Amino acid sequence: MSLLYNEQRPVDPLGDADAENDKQVKHNRAKVGSSRPSSLLYTYGPGAIMDLPQFTIMPTGLDDWNRIWRRRESDPPQIHAPRLRQAVRTHMRAPNVQLRPFPWQPKRNTFSSEGADLGVPARVFPQWLRCTGCDLLGLVSQFSYVNTHPYRSDLARFEHPKCPGRSGEGKATRPAVPARYLLACAAGHLDEFPYDLWVHRGRRCGKAEFPFLKMIDRTAGKGASATIHCASCGERRQMNEAQGVAGAAKLPRCRGRHPHLDAFEPKGCVAATKLMLIGASNLWFPSTLSIIVMPESAEEKASDLADRLRGALGDKLAKYAGNLELIRDFAATAKVDVTGQSDDALTALVAIALQPPPSEEEQEAKLRDWDPVDLLVPEWRYLLKDPIGDRHEDPASGLTLSRRDRDPQLRPEITRVLAAERLRKVNALTGFTRIDAFDRVGDVPRRLVPLARERYPDWTVATEDRGEGVFLQLAEERVAAWELKVETSKIWEAHKEAHRRNFNRRFSETAENIHADERLRPPRYWLVHSLAHVLIRGMAMECGYSAASLSERLYAWPGTDERPPAAGLLIVTTASDSDGTLGGLVSLSEPVRLQRVVSSALERAARCSSDPICARRTPTDPEDFLHGAACHCCVMASETSCERANRFLDRRFLIDLPGSSLGFFG
Repeated sequence: MSLLYNEQRPVDPLGDADAENDKQVKHNRAKVGSSRPSSLLYTYGPGAIMDLPQFTIMPTGLDDWNRIWRRRESDPPQIHAPRLRQAVRTHMRAPNVQLRPFPWQPKRNTFSSEGADLGVPARVFPQWLRCTGCDLLGLVSQFSYVNTHPYRSDLARFEHPKCPGRSGEGKATRPAVPARYLLACAAGHLDEFPYDLWVHRGRRCGKAEFPFLKMIDRTAGKGASATIHCASCGERRQMNEAQGVAGAAKLPRCRGRHPHLDAFEPKGCVAATKLMLIGASNLWFPSTLSIIVMPESAEEKASDLADRLRGALGDKLAKYAGNLELIRDFAATAKVDVTGQSDDALTALVAIALQPPPSEEEQEAKLRDWDPVDLLVPEWRYLLKDPIGDRHEDPASGLTLSRRDRDPQLRPEITRVLAAERLRKVNALTGFTRIDAFDRVGDVPRRLVPLARERYPDWTVATEDRGEGVFLQLAEERVAAWELKVETSKIWEAHKEAHRRNFNRRFSETAENIHADERLRPPRYWLVHSLAHVLIRGMAMECGYSAASLSERLYAWPGTDERPPAAGLLIVTTASDSDGTLGGLVSLSEPVRLQRVVSSALERAARCSSDPICARRTPTDPEDFLHGAACHCCVMASETSCERANRFLDRRFLIDLPGSSLGFFG
């Protein structure tokens, strides 16, 4: 996506501080806040609005982050996950994207300065503020910024000095808070609310070039209840006029603004705008990809080494391709280890590295045909192998697996159990959307907002999570037979029809080229998904982690010529800001404990406090919800646990319920 720069200066907070130091002006380097890596990836990434104690900020695009990284003499660190990196390159249409962590460095103690020159750059947004003392509504430049304590970021705030108060007789200093209204559109643009034009109904104030505005808001938390008042000419207008269908017609058209990039769409935007609040949960939806890092195959290792050679040597690779000794010297200087490669192997690596990148047409075709299952197949293939001995560890990936015996009373439909005593999960951000979440297999790519001004960014932000998990494999023969039975049932036909309605309504542009049934998950996915949810609920009662800390990784697809059939699940818990987790989850893989967890989970799935309504729930025209006998009382899980937003769930596929005999476990 091509973008134009706004005329504001790029965000470079530390560069600004250096400039002030050169002028011998005292400047406070105190940061304004902090956040965990997982929050910065899933909740407060570039383009999101982050609440600080006194005001709100927006992390900027990755272009501004480069100014932070350049303060280090060495190259920025990279996260090694070749399989994920290739998928990210496809989705971002950038042939050389690397995965980097957030710019952060731990401190040896509270008062040390390590990492003081690293951090996520951000700008104040929205830049309209309201004085809490006199209701003055103005831009951030009309207020004073205070941040005098280097270790108390919660004290940073904007103030209105000499505030006259509502009576007009005081001269106190009062804090200012963000004005809470914004404009957004479905194309991912976000803009300040034009208060001056709103109160004057699209015209300029007749009394002043820069009118004196007030926001009178006495009922915080009750929607658009404020009143905008122009003290210069006396005009007033309620914000609730901007709500609803009638209010949408009164809002200005979208200007195509991306505030995190300081940029506008070159050709503007024709989408209608929607009134938003700064704390709205649908203001920012991340689009992410993730993998469990598995040992690499010989082909994957060769591809990764060739990629590193290409990145490190650049134009030298083609110039000296025939001189292997010189290639080895260049590689050693660039810290690319090729010492174990024979001349024939190195020649093959150079040939791979010199292959031309795919054309735009090939990239688009690859993205159009891409399936999320592609990331899961290598994991499934590896998990099908029995580990060599107890606590078998792969040095490169850190994956540590142990085979667990089955308890004699464990349900026979569960054929294999593995304990993942250590694992590494890598997550990468590819973009974001606003108003509605982005479904990777059923939406138009242009809705995805870019993370950088560059058309082909050379990196994106990623996180490494370390933790543990329990893997269960179901009997393929039983699953296949059960699936044939479900596919001829009335319940499954009702789910298919509901999915068609949902797909055609929500993804109308995609539906012009893709049939809805191609995007419907097969019955075995509903089975494995429902089983994962009831196990998460059951394991949370035993392992010491909350249900929101557990997440699922589902392997459920029919077999094809390219991949074997899969029916299994991995329940994991991970942490992104520590060395791992404490073993409470993996201990549940012990035979007796696992049998007890599975039995009690299936037993609880037979009852729901919303029965019989929940047990008999089946979508009928015009309903288009994507679940059956499932609700928050029995099967549904938190957003952090579920990979499909609580869709494709039905207890009737797990166990027999009144009026249904489709239960896999009977």
